[in-house]
Amino acid sequence: MDDQPKAEGEADKKIVHVYPLVKFSDMNDDVRAEAIELSITACEKYAQNYEKITKINQHAAKAIKELMDKKFGTFWHVVVGEGFGYEVSYETKNILYLFFGGNLAIVLWKCS
Repeated sequence: MDDQPKAEGEADKKIVHVYPLVKFSDMNDDVRAEAIELSITACEKYAQNYEKITKINQHAAKAIKELMDKKFGTFWHVVVGEGFGYEVSYETKNILYLFFGGNLAIVLWKCS
C-alpha cells in the first residue's frame, strides 16, 4: 500500500474515460462494434485538425453519418457534442449512445 499523503487537490480530480463508454444501445453486436469504431476514429481524426469545438463536432458527425450510410444503408443521423439532451424516434435495433474522451457524447440512430 502507498502510505504517502496525497497532494492537495489530487482527491478532487475528475475521472476521464479514455475508452468508449456505451450508455445505451440496442444494436446487434457486430453493428455496434463497427459504429463505435467509426465514431472513435472520426472524433480522433477531427479533434487534431480544428481548434473550435463546434467545427470538430460538425465534421465528426458528418463523417460518421456518411460512413454509416455507406455500410448499413441510408437514413442514419448523428449528434456529437457536450451537454445536450435528446429524444428521438428510431428504428428498433438501430440506436447507439456513448461517451468518448470524457464529456464528448455521440448519439447515432437510424430513422427512415
